[in-house]
Amino acid sequence: MFYKNPTWAAPVRGRAHGENHLSRDNHKTELKSTVTDRTIPPKSPSLTLIEPRAQSSRMASTKDTFDYIVVGGGLAGCTLASLLPKSLASTSVLLIEAGADVSKHPLTQTPMGCFAAHGSEIDWNYETVPQPHLNNRSLYNGAGKALGGSTATNYGSWTRGSRFDYDRWAQVVGDSRWGYDGLLPYFEKIEKDHITNVAVSKSSPNRKHPLRERVLQAWLDLGLENISSANSGEPIGVGEFVENWRDGKRQLASSAFDLSNVTVMTETVVQKVVLEEQAGNLTATGVELHDGRQFSATKEVILSAGAYRTPQLLLLSGIGPAEELQKVGIPVQLNLPAVGKNLHDHLLLGFAFPLKDPSAGFAFGGAAGPWADPAYQLGLPGDWIATENVPNSVLEGAVEADAIAGPDQESRKYASSLLDSRAAHLETVIIYVPGGQPLTNTHVPFDGTHIGAVVSVMSPTSRGHIGISSVSALDPPVVDPQYNQTEVDRALMRYGIRRLLRLARISLADIVKAENPPPPFESLSDASSDSEVDARVRSEGRTFFHAAGTASMGQVVDTELRVIGVDRLRVVDASVLPMPIGAHLQAATYALAAQAADILAQARS
Repeated sequence: MFYKNPTWAAPVRGRAHGENHLSRDNHKTELKSTVTDRTIPPKSPSLTLIEPRAQSSRMASTKDTFDYIVVGGGLAGCTLASLLPKSLASTSVLLIEAGADVSKHPLTQTPMGCFAAHGSEIDWNYETVPQPHLNNRSLYNGAGKALGGSTATNYGSWTRGSRFDYDRWAQVVGDSRWGYDGLLPYFEKIEKDHITNVAVSKSSPNRKHPLRERVLQAWLDLGLENISSANSGEPIGVGEFVENWRDGKRQLASSAFDLSNVTVMTETVVQKVVLEEQAGNLTATGVELHDGRQFSATKEVILSAGAYRTPQLLLLSGIGPAEELQKVGIPVQLNLPAVGKNLHDHLLLGFAFPLKDPSAGFAFGGAAGPWADPAYQLGLPGDWIATENVPNSVLEGAVEADAIAGPDQESRKYASSLLDSRAAHLETVIIYVPGGQPLTNTHVPFDGTHIGAVVSVMSPTSRGHIGISSVSALDPPVVDPQYNQTEVDRALMRYGIRRLLRLARISLADIVKAENPPPPFESLSDASSDSEVDARVRSEGRTFFHAAGTASMGQVVDTELRVIGVDRLRVVDASVLPMPIGAHLQAATYALAAQAADILAQARS
């Protein structure tokens, strides 16, 4: 079984398109400007999530005109493309995805396949520019390169997040539809009709991990409340780890949603949005592929290529900061300075804890214990997700320090909003495997001798950007998250790390030893100094794969998801999120895509 001998794939470094190591000159595409001297001034930031979507027929289209063209067959794109024909009768939809159909790929068949999927051929394998606050490391940043997008590679965690986050989003953009109550019907619809999301241990009574009750009690000893549901909109506390595997199988967005009424093109790269001036307005009329073919949209073009590729496509189309476009020789169609800005992501640090008695069967992979039971193959080896609000006594000084050196008023306003008891600052998950090289940078054997944990900052104030270095869509975007940039983020991470290490030292002291650190570090403890903790984060911190915000609502799109200054062009994916959501993003992105389908239907009614 795959569970017994997993492949812990190390991240692939280098270009996002491994198969396209051609010279930049060979990739050049002629770009003609039809509209100039258009400038959209910056506005207060906003948000909206949605991603790519796909279907069951994988084919080259025999027609070249559709009502809607959706670029990006990931989570949001598949959802939106599926729902549009249901909402709008006799509507033709073309869904274009750069990756392949991976519904039968071996890495998408089991929950544990997610670890090996990162860095594989179904991953974009992005690499950041050197990160100044992480020892100038260039980090692997994965994203699903497949029909279904990152639902082909993610960890399957289903967390809606905090009502507080969504209501802040709605307040910032001035539209209650993006608040928690506005999105709740879409969460419920997605969960009822399309996605099986369950606490696997509840649906499988035989799946009781040996450390289940001990880990829960450890969190209670630390002062957390045992909440009945981590998906109630009030997630502060420790709740059941909810996943969306179906009978132990990954639920791809491209399978969860019916695409039989959608024309789907896979392994197809879009070069740019075709723009024309119509009645004095810049208008999206279709898309051009990298091979020069064009497809026309009679109604709208929708970008659902994700937080990395959506801003890249806008820039390649001549929409973005004029100075950046001019540097690479792209004619400016619309000067929209916020394109690619406001990149936010969740930074994590992984840990591996050696067991004092490996023969007790506490960790997956060993000969002892109950792991041979098929029930344990229905989900990831974990039980609980702990979401914490950090005391103001820890945060106030950091917020003040960043306010003095902070980049802009909106960032300072967001940081100040974190001084609220409802804010979800941290997430910690203990899993009964060591986590592997991608999470911990330790080559710990998968043999039942270690358990693992990850601590993640879920409300970061660090902001980065996405850019381009060439005129070719075959070249990867420039990814600069600026991880660990702010004192707030550093203070949050210190607090979360010390909480985990205190839990291990006190409540699990009879089960685990001190953490197994990556060389050359000594083990951290809850008594470690700030400088010791910070040094580990700078050396080993990495992404949780939750990038968002790069086509921010209020700055790049309006609350109808329309690109500001361009007719018939929308963005529906996580790039529209104006601020971080303290959760894994797939639930929020599904809900956003479903609401987007209603918004488009209402616009045509």
